[in-house]
Amino acid sequence: MYREILKKAVDGAFLDKTEIAVLLAPPDEAAEGELFQAAQGLKRELFGNLVNLRGLVEFSNICTRDCLYCGIRKSNSKVTRYVMSMDEIVHGAALAGEFGYGSVVLQSGERSDAAFADLVEEILFRIGELPYKPGITLSCGEQSLATYLRWRKAGAKRYLLRIESSSESIYRAIHPAETTLAARKAALERLKEAGYQTGSGVMIGLPGQSTADLAGDIDFFRTMDLDMIGMGPFIPQADTPLGKSGPDLPGMAEQRLKLSLRMIAVTRLVLRDVNIAATTALQAIDPVSGRERGICAGANVIMPNVGDTAFRKDYQLYNGKPALDENAESIRTQLIGSLAAIGEVPRFHEDGDPPHYFRRMANAGI
Repeated sequence: MYREILKKAVDGAFLDKTEIAVLLAPPDEAAEGELFQAAQGLKRELFGNLVNLRGLVEFSNICTRDCLYCGIRKSNSKVTRYVMSMDEIVHGAALAGEFGYGSVVLQSGERSDAAFADLVEEILFRIGELPYKPGITLSCGEQSLATYLRWRKAGAKRYLLRIESSSESIYRAIHPAETTLAARKAALERLKEAGYQTGSGVMIGLPGQSTADLAGDIDFFRTMDLDMIGMGPFIPQADTPLGKSGPDLPGMAEQRLKLSLRMIAVTRLVLRDVNIAATTALQAIDPVSGRERGICAGANVIMPNVGDTAFRKDYQLYNGKPALDENAESIRTQLIGSLAAIGEVPRFHEDGDPPHYFRRMANAGI
């Protein structure tokens, strides 16, 4: 049965949530290997052996939200709050351009005040003045349609707004009452309306999460017609309620990593021509080859950090974040070598837009 469903997926046939759940739970290592091989094969068919690189700048850790899993939640008094200066932010974007990265990702804690909207707009304008203008992805939380449109006009083209779980009960369990799943979904719809390449993602291995829940997440990505997916294993953060309630037992982190790799593979087979990131959380559990295992499972995007090392220790959403002290050039050199070892090469000086976005827009008559 497993291999029959896998063949359906490889052939591009529609899979219902029950079939997706079956693929997420291969019966043995051989079947799991076939899953990864099929997903990487599709990735190479669609994108070649190229990996898109997005230079990451975590420009502020000030957050108005109090999510129970997040290390920069507003109630965490152990974090030193910061906003990078304009010059520091633009320097990171310029460095991404010098390195040949096709785009830059600007990530922050969630704020929706007017001053923050002004700040992001000014950042976008300043990056747009660089000799090399990288494609810009924002990950700055829920905003109004007017703000999304304003930032889009200023130069942003992609937006990542992770949902963390499409299950109502799980979402409520890991967020405060004022943070709702309905509001998150509505914000994703606003992003699509504003014309962004729109992305989301989930945490994998959350307390109480089942394979059926994860299958529902993939079905949610499909139903929302998303262009980009960024997801990874849940990693407890010691200074959060979720981290304190259940520390890891031996082997749990590796189990979540393996489940995350299966999520990447099945998402590739179901969504096909979207961009999928091999996230830093994979590397946090497996520092030697976590991201590379993600690429071998069907991912096609990596986001190396190009921000100032002075700020990285204060942007730890989870414990064990890698490369806190590594400079951006060293990270780039290591990344090129590790990709070469698995037969992949970085895509330099190209945005690496997901084909799905253009297909979605064409289907909408835009």
